[in-house]
Amino acid sequence: MMSCSDPLLTASLLLRPRLPRLLLAITLGVVSLGSALALAGVSAWLITRAWQMPPILDLTVAVVTVRALAISRGVTHYCERLVAHDTALRAAGTARGRIYSRLAHGPAHRAVRLHSGELVARVGADVDMLADALVRALLPIGVAAVLAVAAVAIIAVICLPAAGVVAGCLLIAGVVAPWLAARAAAAQEAVARRHRADRDVSALVALEHAPELRVSGRLPAVIAESQRRQHDWAEASDIAAKPAAVAEAIPTAAIGVSALAALVAGIGLAPTVAPTTLAVLMLLPLSAFEATVPLPTAAVQLTRSRIAARRLLDVAPPGPACRAAPEVATACAPQTPVPGAGHLRADIRTGHRTAVNRVRIDLPPGARLAVTGASGSGKTTLLMTLAGLQPPLSGQVTVDGAPINLLSENELRSKVTFFAEDAHIFATTVRDNLLVARGDCDDDELTTVLERVGLGQWLDDLPHGLATVLTGGAQAVSGGERRRLLLARAVLSPAAIVLLDEPTEHLDAASAALILRDLLDHDGVLMGPQRSVVLATHHLPGDLHCRELRLRPAGYADLRPSPSPTWSASHDRTG
Repeated sequence: MMSCSDPLLTASLLLRPRLPRLLLAITLGVVSLGSALALAGVSAWLITRAWQMPPILDLTVAVVTVRALAISRGVTHYCERLVAHDTALRAAGTARGRIYSRLAHGPAHRAVRLHSGELVARVGADVDMLADALVRALLPIGVAAVLAVAAVAIIAVICLPAAGVVAGCLLIAGVVAPWLAARAAAAQEAVARRHRADRDVSALVALEHAPELRVSGRLPAVIAESQRRQHDWAEASDIAAKPAAVAEAIPTAAIGVSALAALVAGIGLAPTVAPTTLAVLMLLPLSAFEATVPLPTAAVQLTRSRIAARRLLDVAPPGPACRAAPEVATACAPQTPVPGAGHLRADIRTGHRTAVNRVRIDLPPGARLAVTGASGSGKTTLLMTLAGLQPPLSGQVTVDGAPINLLSENELRSKVTFFAEDAHIFATTVRDNLLVARGDCDDDELTTVLERVGLGQWLDDLPHGLATVLTGGAQAVSGGERRRLLLARAVLSPAAIVLLDEPTEHLDAASAALILRDLLDHDGVLMGPQRSVVLATHHLPGDLHCRELRLRPAGYADLRPSPSPTWSASHDRTG
């Protein structure tokens, strides 16, 4: 039984299945198995009555009924499968749309704290597992409940003691066995789910970083690790399935007990009832249990769906902000930064176990800041913290005096936007890849921005210009072209404060220096003078004078946290 706090009940709001279609599927399932139950009873009567050698016309109606029931069972079962799977697939699509909406409008740190492989596993496999509860759990349970009551009622008309035994066996097969299966599987399913997530993470690491791993000679080891985790997942899944297999044997034993009880009752009733009635009593219990056979599997499915629901709610929980958000994410609405807006202040501790930095920043509108430091010093973590994508270890970040954790997602993104170095390039047109930053741009503005970031000649060489499809996404462009394309998104962004992570990576030294000067110079053409720019980079041109925030090398801050003002963004690089 599900309580109000049951994660499966809460997550089922993501599915929003069409109730009429779900009821239609249950009705078709009842008709299908009801045809089987009626077929058993009519067949028993027909066989016994034919043994008595009556006139053939006395059997005509029964013969036609048997054929009709046999045909209707197959037809209604097929229709029930169509309706049930259509309902589940539509519900899964609805759930994914609502999850994407929650991710887009909810706290960003819930998504960015997860590896992309883990996020894919949750939005992919876990949503499917949640939707499977409709077809593999709710539908069989509903059908079994109706058929069990009907079978017991019919048998009770013939023999009340036999009906009592059948009812008890149905309870054991339909309640006790599923409960045992669910209880035994719950302990193992979480382990199997974790192994599956680990497998997805390893596989995506190998796919996304194959060139770098091949160069470093680590690709075979990563592939072997992915295969090992696949084996671990399969083994854990097999262990989780063993209790369900044991529970599925219980309905078979219950069928034997009920058939034996019907036989004993039939022997006692033989002198007083017709042979046809005895035949019906013998065969009816066999068909009555057909609906209870899938129930242990349904209980295991509920357990798996409950675990999947808990994982989905962890990454996309319901909340006031999420409920108020539109159901389907739309294109970015045109937004213009408010003149003079974008005063960024921060007094925080940020980083991770090997690099914890105490940072004090006071950036007025239009400021420029370069964040430098060795790899692993926490540059990306700092930018993500300033963007509100993950909480600081301590302290607070404010924009225009308002704490960023109190701003709505739309308001925050209109003020601060973070552009990651590994941002996704979509397998769609060049135009659509740019419009994700701002949806109201016309082609002339897109072309101008591409020329400013150095992609003018590249655009001219494309066969269809802005309408050219980048087949394979990032696979269709070089590392430098991808970096410039992501920079073009940042330029188009309406945010007053732009945070850039390694915007010149994969560019030659001369081109990188030109772009860095343009971004960090108040007179640059890429960013207007009213917009603040904070970028993380390993190298700055030697003749560039701008505010610089140097982060400590990895591991140093844990040993000797420094109160030196050189960690403040208020000091110039020359200071």
